[in-house]
Amino acid sequence: MTDHFFVALLLLVNLRLFASSRMGSLIRGAAAQSFLTVCLSALLRDGGITAESWIFLIVSGLVKCLVLPLLMFRALRTVGIRRDIEPFVGYRVSLFLGLGAAAFSFWGVVQLPLPGGGVNPTAIAAALLSMITGLFLIVARRKAISQAIGYLVMENGIFGLAPSLAVHSPLIVEAGVLLDVFVGVFVMSVIILHIRQEFKHIDIDRLSELKD
Repeated sequence: MTDHFFVALLLLVNLRLFASSRMGSLIRGAAAQSFLTVCLSALLRDGGITAESWIFLIVSGLVKCLVLPLLMFRALRTVGIRRDIEPFVGYRVSLFLGLGAAAFSFWGVVQLPLPGGGVNPTAIAAALLSMITGLFLIVARRKAISQAIGYLVMENGIFGLAPSLAVHSPLIVEAGVLLDVFVGVFVMSVIILHIRQEFKHIDIDRLSELKD
């Protein structure tokens, strides 16, 4: 029952990410999603949790729930942006798309040939929805910082899939993905600060107009 409770919360957080226009809310939502994903990974890890797994989960939780959100909040305060005012896809439409993505995720899990051994289909559906949510933020939002949040959200989905679907050395898979996302978000935060200082905005569509 506990894992279903976390799955339900994760679904609600993902829908909130679809519909939120406030940057601070997006960052807090990504941090909450990270926390729920780490908790689900601990609950669903096959064969119990070893000392190595505990260390990795704690480090992952600290990086994704504390370090990366703090970096994003620092970038947010520096650039002075509170909302993504003119997204490529409106927020009401985004919410309906989020509901459709949730339905698609559960439908997709039914179609997948899942491995045996107590795999939780609802947890996999929530992980798929997290991946779709992150991809949507990358594609449909105008601010560069929203896209950085999208990368973190999408990584949470990959992180959630790993305990159930990784066949060999899931910790190595998760650690590699986490390292890539940490470096990517860190670099994007630095780039966002420099873009703001140089061009006085962080709208990605306006960057395509830059010329020598």
